Amino acid sequence: MADLEEQIIQQEDTWLNRNVLGMGITSFLSDAGHEMATSVLPAFLAAIGAPPVALGAIEGIADAVSSFVKLGAGWFSDRLGRRKNIVTLGYFLTGIAKAVFAFANTWLLVLFGRTVGWFGRGIRGPLRDAMLTDSVPSRFRGKAFGFHRAGDTLGAVVGPLIAVYVLQFLSNPVEPTAPFRTIFLLTLIPGIGSALVFFLMVREVPHEGNRELRLWSTIRTLPSDFKRFLTAVGLFGIGDFSHTLIILASTQLLATSLGPIKAAQMAATLYVVRNIFYTLASYPIGAISDRIGRGKLLAVGYLLGSIVSFGFAIEFSLNTSSILYLGFLSALAGVYIAAEDALEGALTGDYIDSKIRGTAFGVLGTINGIGDLFSSLAVGFLWTAVSPKFAFSYSAIVMLAGTLTLFWLLSTTKHNRQEA
Repeated sequence: MADLEEQIIQQEDTWLNRNVLGMGITSFLSDAGHEMATSVLPAFLAAIGAPPVALGAIEGIADAVSSFVKLGAGWFSDRLGRRKNIVTLGYFLTGIAKAVFAFANTWLLVLFGRTVGWFGRGIRGPLRDAMLTDSVPSRFRGKAFGFHRAGDTLGAVVGPLIAVYVLQFLSNPVEPTAPFRTIFLLTLIPGIGSALVFFLMVREVPHEGNRELRLWSTIRTLPSDFKRFLTAVGLFGIGDFSHTLIILASTQLLATSLGPIKAAQMAATLYVVRNIFYTLASYPIGAISDRIGRGKLLAVGYLLGSIVSFGFAIEFSLNTSSILYLGFLSALAGVYIAAEDALEGALTGDYIDSKIRGTAFGVLGTINGIGDLFSSLAVGFLWTAVSPKFAFSYSAIVMLAGTLTLFWLLSTTKHNRQEA
């Protein structure tokens, strides 16, 4: 079965094949719907009276659910030998869940909808990444992951732009939450479309399942270099909060000078800037990593993440609201997320044999999810209990520690890039 997999890949000796294109379109649609909702969610929560710590709790708890599901889903797919139907179901759940926000009057219903959506994201993520890894020769892996993340973030550009348009033309002073609720319902269109495109376009590269595969014994047999890599990923992750909090930061910084609605529009527009740079950087970063190696390039991306958090801490310390400065930070945020998303997945594909890639991507997702839970809750709590300046300073210091750890690990191991 492994020979059959290699034959299929070698027959399509290119990186831009049907599967890569199909997964790119799927992620474009899925992220368009997701970011339509995400870009206005902080302003909607503020409109219904939810504090900043509620946003941190929503993002952190939903990410935690997603991460633990990723581990089980990845392992189960390795046992089963099939992934496509599970991924399709995941996209469908994510696609419909955000519409629940339209009926929320408290943040608890938002938490429920986000958790359902992130459950779907959890069961699809590691399996899709394993399918993407299986769909291209190893020398094109960075390009494939970079292209996929570019499609993902092109949707993240279109989605907030649609949200800004709806906010502008459906503003309702009598019922200020009405435009937000309309946006949440509109997410059903690209959300359901993403599941249909994946089901119709993506072909599964067959591989032999292993019904005897045991979760913990499989995790124990993962390569030691990969486990060391996960140490740096985990440390960086406990400072790498959900970027929904960046939208909230921009909204708060701009609210005094622009007012709440215009501040929400500008914050969503700045998020578009972040996503544009994410889109523009994803493919070049992946392609460059195919030539020079991925580890140190990822460490540079991590360093940019720390700089972004320091930048927001400075802005809150000065109590200013420069749109140009916030746009610069948003651009840097897009570049570092592009490096993180493209290279962590590609590196995992380099380290791990195809028979247990589902499990390995599940472990990676779990580590990231635990970090997201801790960081989002910590930043949200520190923001509410102390100050946003303190919250972003915490994030910057921890992300810098993760960056230095990754540089150190790379300097003490011979394994940086595997030709497998």
